[in-house]
Amino acid sequence: MYKFFVTEEQVNGEIIQITGDDVNHIKNVLRLLIGEKIQICNISNSINYLCEIIEMSSKEVNSRILKTLDSIAETKVYLHIFQGLPKQEKMETIIQKTTEIGVSEITPVIMKRCVVKLDDKSSQKKILRWQKIAEVAAKQSKRDKIPKVNIPIFIKNIYEKVQNYDIVLVSYENECENSIKQVLKKVNKNDNLKIAIIIGPEGGIDEKELQDLEKMNIEIVTLGKRILRTETAPIVLSSIIMYEFDEMV
Repeated sequence: MYKFFVTEEQVNGEIIQITGDDVNHIKNVLRLLIGEKIQICNISNSINYLCEIIEMSSKEVNSRILKTLDSIAETKVYLHIFQGLPKQEKMETIIQKTTEIGVSEITPVIMKRCVVKLDDKSSQKKILRWQKIAEVAAKQSKRDKIPKVNIPIFIKNIYEKVQNYDIVLVSYENECENSIKQVLKKVNKNDNLKIAIIIGPEGGIDEKELQDLEKMNIEIVTLGKRILRTETAPIVLSSIIMYEFDEMV
């Protein structure tokens, strides 16, 4: 069953109004018809509904709520990825796959070894595209929330962003002893656990940047004997975290 997101303003009693790009997708791509069933999630409160399409026009699709649906799609772990800005297609892969895994927030980080350079204009365009990729991935994976993709920040500004996290992990290829498994075993499990992970770009994290990160309350970890690509590392690390805290069984 296809899933769509709406805001609180689009829910009027037992009628839900779908607008925007989803209208064209429903009518011309999926070719759904009046009477067909769809799942709709109110992203304002994460409530899911089983709905029946009752009316379609060029600008909106109206559906009637049949019943409220239970959902266990969201994790209790708040996972925030700080990703060293890679090339465009790699960033898109990271957003898509980690959204499917269950991350809550993604922040591109400008580091010394980043190949990509963004100005304000191109940055805004990319954010819109990246946010749309997160939305599509959230629909596909039947999530109840769309991860937030933030505007890029400089690595020197990370500290102010991670102060309220229970643990901050930095994946580093030259770390040999402190494994992710060892670190996660020490974390106290709770229903409001907040974890941040920092991943370097294609060239890795610069040594001076790592030294600055070490001044924070962080854990530098190894992901194993093999060196992972920048687009592979956040997918692997996110999966390990979800598995460790019983979110992927």
